[in-house]
Amino acid sequence: MNTGVRIAVFAAALAATFGTAYGVGAGVGPVGAPAGAEHAGHAAPAGGGAAGHAAHENPGQGPAAGGLQVSEGGYTLSLESPRRASGQGELKFSVKDAAGRPVTAFKTEHGKELHFIVASRDLTVYRHLHPVRAADGTWSTPVDLPAAGGYKAFADFTPAAEGAKGVTLGADLSVAGAYAPEALPPESRTAEVDGYRVDLAGDLAPGKAGELKLTVSKDGRPVTDLEPYLGAYGHLVALRDGDLAYLHVHPNEGGPGPDVSFTATAPSAGSYRLFLDFQHGGTVRTAAFTVRAGAAAPEAPAAPPASPAAPAAPEQPDGHSH
Repeated sequence: MNTGVRIAVFAAALAATFGTAYGVGAGVGPVGAPAGAEHAGHAAPAGGGAAGHAAHENPGQGPAAGGLQVSEGGYTLSLESPRRASGQGELKFSVKDAAGRPVTAFKTEHGKELHFIVASRDLTVYRHLHPVRAADGTWSTPVDLPAAGGYKAFADFTPAAEGAKGVTLGADLSVAGAYAPEALPPESRTAEVDGYRVDLAGDLAPGKAGELKLTVSKDGRPVTDLEPYLGAYGHLVALRDGDLAYLHVHPNEGGPGPDVSFTATAPSAGSYRLFLDFQHGGTVRTAAFTVRAGAAAPEAPAAPPASPAAPAAPEQPDGHSH
């Protein structure tokens, strides 16, 4: 074989090798990306319900809860003073759009343009506040934060812009002073506040919607004349221990007591603090519970059809079957 022929054969073999490698690379995808992996989009639950307003789906879990980000969907929660002293004071904030302008138009949901919650990181302090919005988009509200430590502020709202979806944003808030975090209160199915007793029935489960029924009584008698609060006979917020993931759970039909029912889905297993606001005698009170959401039970796969038994293989002299 002359030199020219040898070069041509070598070039053809080299081209075939690289072509095969390219085909294999295209088949398996980029290094480090699992085959078929996709980035889940965002979905807005109806009414901003139990799953919050974010939505990365996780196998065996519910949609991700809201309030874990200070910015989402082009909106940012901006606290005017993220560090403050303990005690009574005024809290000011705004919701800004992607251009940094304060948002001044919101949809009204459950009687309010915006629901605002402040809770301590150890979940022993909870405030459901009703801020007032100025024409320039600045919100303000009085608040009493009794102890030093870390807090988180949540804004739950839907902008009035066409096509806008519900958003729950969370921003850190610090109160100066010596801080000693308290342990999460133990799990309990009963809470007492101002002479009222609230009993909790039902379970909070990850990835599975379930009913939570709260029954209000006073002096051993069921309270059958609860008063509407935020358009319902009760308002329930759940916060996950550890990261304070936020679930704003909306009530089911019913009332005016003694039972108040909610449908909720936990985003994951873990401990949660539930805060029920209810109104009676013209006063709003808050009953708090600690509950545990266990791991979701996977559905049992369907049993495969039975196959006919294979005939037994003859035994070999050495005692092994083949």
